Amino acid sequence: MGALNRDLWIIFFSNVLGAFGDGLYFYVWSLYIRDLGGTPGDVGIIYSVLGLASALTPLLGGFLADKYDRKKLMILTWLIWVPVPLMFSLVNNWSQLILPSFLYGCFIGGPATSAYVATSAKKERMAITFTTISASWSLSYTFAPGIGSYLATVIGIRRVFHIAFVLFALATITLLFIRSQRATTHSSESPKPTTAFKPKRMFVWALFFAAIFFTITLFRPCIPQFFRDVHGYEDFHVGIFGSITFFGSFVFAIVLGRVGDKWKKAMTVLIALLLSVASVWLLISFRDFVILAFSSYLMGCSYVTWSLMGATIGSLAPEASRGRWMAVAQTASLVAAFPAPYIGGTLYEASPQNPFTAAIIATPLLAFLALIISLKVET
Repeated sequence: MGALNRDLWIIFFSNVLGAFGDGLYFYVWSLYIRDLGGTPGDVGIIYSVLGLASALTPLLGGFLADKYDRKKLMILTWLIWVPVPLMFSLVNNWSQLILPSFLYGCFIGGPATSAYVATSAKKERMAITFTTISASWSLSYTFAPGIGSYLATVIGIRRVFHIAFVLFALATITLLFIRSQRATTHSSESPKPTTAFKPKRMFVWALFFAAIFFTITLFRPCIPQFFRDVHGYEDFHVGIFGSITFFGSFVFAIVLGRVGDKWKKAMTVLIALLLSVASVWLLISFRDFVILAFSSYLMGCSYVTWSLMGATIGSLAPEASRGRWMAVAQTASLVAAFPAPYIGGTLYEASPQNPFTAAIIATPLLAFLALIISLKVET
């Protein structure tokens, strides 16, 4: 935890508040869409709308992050998100979720946050810094899905959305206390002039992570539905599995962050991919609660890949254009992820095993690519 300075700790605690509000409902959000009359395909449409907004906004955000105060852009994103839980609480049909889902996906402050963290981090501790910040979300998600599922049975899901609204507002207020940060032409944390900056390498990384996020987003929204539809678990137990997943994400974020700073980052991604595909295989092969709990724990690895992407791009990009390169990588990943939920939902409607089978086929290929990149691209 010594990797974080004052401002990064404030971001950490802001994330804890916001993630707890988000985690109260997001893991079982696909079940909420189903309860509003949506089919698995409709669930995919809503997730794709969210993904579309996420894909459209980072490039603008990256440009602004290199021009203006990154703190203000981070706060702007939260101001867009704050009313979303209230909007969710007012809908009566799944199609009414389209507009708030688009707002929910707006990610204009994403590159600013990543650039802020990368600029504040020590170069030799880049991976552990990013994964520790990521762990702030995982820490809240460890407890929030189970608590949210329980509260939904006691006070109703709409009241849970109201609690999330309050937590989103507190997360926004907390960010007011970080220092302003603007991109500078020269930075002690930027690559030294003797370091050859290779845009081609950045694009290779961006495409690689795009393939990863397409595969992950293909099946991940289907997991809560699979627990209920195939294994027969009630929503409360699905929430418990979600909490276990994010506890795993918290643990793996710290462990893989340390590994990423000692080894090549692509090798760390390879480990995360292999553990994720093992999780998927356990999910579709067994019904026992203990085995499924272990599967959920391993699934936490899939959430660490985003922070590993930030650490990789952040360590390679020059400070003056760091926001834009963060935006390129994030946009590539989010564009690739945009159609994946709809495709996954369509595959799920044909057979619930289909999206998971596709992931089992694709993930070893991605792991092989990670190995090749670690040997030939990363230095």
